[in-house]
Amino acid sequence: MRQLLITTVAAILCCQLAFAQELGEAEIKRMVDSIAASYKFQTGQITLGDGLATFNVPAGFRFLDAQQSKQVLEDLWGNPPGQASLGMIFPENLGPLDSAVWAFDISFEEMGYVKDSDADEINYDDLLKDIQKDNVEENKQRKEMGYEAVEVVGWASQPFYDKEKKVLHWAKELKFGEAASNTLNYDVRVLGRKGVLSMNAIGGIEQLEQVKQNIPALLSAVAFTEGNRYADFSESSGDKIAAWTIGGLVAGKVLAKVGFFAILAKFGKVIIVALIALGSAIWKFISGRKNQEPETETADSGAPADDTPQS
Repeated sequence: MRQLLITTVAAILCCQLAFAQELGEAEIKRMVDSIAASYKFQTGQITLGDGLATFNVPAGFRFLDAQQSKQVLEDLWGNPPGQASLGMIFPENLGPLDSAVWAFDISFEEMGYVKDSDADEINYDDLLKDIQKDNVEENKQRKEMGYEAVEVVGWASQPFYDKEKKVLHWAKELKFGEAASNTLNYDVRVLGRKGVLSMNAIGGIEQLEQVKQNIPALLSAVAFTEGNRYADFSESSGDKIAAWTIGGLVAGKVLAKVGFFAILAKFGKVIIVALIALGSAIWKFISGRKNQEPETETADSGAPADDTPQS
């Protein structure tokens, strides 16, 4: 599965470093495998945030903590800096370096209690047109910051809101720059007392059905803790009401302050490009990562450390 990545790395090295001509495919594969082996995944029950919610990792998946997930999103997949990830969920047989990988990024936006009274009144075709219009301005920001434009092609899966479970989900089909294939962004929002827990699927548009069939299992796995649930809201206690309702969540208006940061992609760049500074330091740096233990989990994820080797 890593053949495409290995070929890409070889091409980058050959273009950027004279000494890369001396590196064979086998040694480059060793570098790639060394990076892959440095990630420490977890299973079982995970605590998200500072006791905000729990996530019981479903069978067939594994969890990557907040610190490592931030590195994957920004350094490995080339997303803009500032990702506030609580962790990522990967299929158990795929890792960040596999070309066929797709994953869910988990985050929390403390926007307040989202009222859902508008859920039955939204025209999602009209809303899509508004999103595409706003996308033009967002792309100007992306280009100014050195990132390629992102076209919102349309709904890959039209928005749906489950009033009983307080869960909203939808999917957009995106085109990044001149990419040959389109990208899937499948968004899941679980409404809580103080904000919204997001599970954002990142992958290729061809992986839509794989993602959709796993949504029920992922939704059953996550739960706000007592005091943080939607039903725990108390306006008399001074709880904040969000400025946005269901329509605003789908449109992404609540994320206007960061704009395109809400759109995540995989393989925007290859981590080795960022790591290479001095030719002779490549192997020393990468092999050093293999023996480096991850730092203590940050307060953002609250997940216990786990030294279980990657499968």
